[in-house]
Amino acid sequence: MKVILQDNVQKLGKAGEVVEIKRGYYRNYLEPRGLAVLATKGTLKKREEDMAAYQRKADKAHQEAVELGARVSALPTLTLQVKAGETGKLYGKVTNKDITSLIEKHLGHEIDKRLVKSPDINALGSYKATVKLTPEVQAEVKIDIILEGSVVKEAAAPAAAAEASEEAQGKPEEDATLEIED
Repeated sequence: MKVILQDNVQKLGKAGEVVEIKRGYYRNYLEPRGLAVLATKGTLKKREEDMAAYQRKADKAHQEAVELGARVSALPTLTLQVKAGETGKLYGKVTNKDITSLIEKHLGHEIDKRLVKSPDINALGSYKATVKLTPEVQAEVKIDIILEGSVVKEAAAPAAAAEASEEAQGKPEEDATLEIED
């Protein structure tokens, strides 16, 4: 007898598959637990429609993840100001939540903190964090960890430095740097 599995059944198959089983197994185990339905013309047609709808939904979600991944990868180097000791060792650690909020601030799109994978950040410096949107779609973002109250160097922020140098053109004795706030 052929049945359509409604849920994954160990050693039998995955949800949506049509499998051949014995009547007693269906009647005594699968049917009472709602794990399978008989494979009739109507249920097979409904299964095909459900599978097509599921595929469209999965394709749309994948496309959105690809677009978001491209936006995350296109982000410039993000700067995070933290408190640190004289040796550059941080007072605490930079967590995935910190990185996520920094990315969200620049993107304007919410990201789950569990999707961000970063190295153990406990000192000042440059790091790369990976945002794993789906198993197939990943994006990398570069993060500079600097001392709180520091000024961003011109080389680290060329666009910001260009703006600052335009402002300083009539004032040669002033410094042409830009301060970044968290």
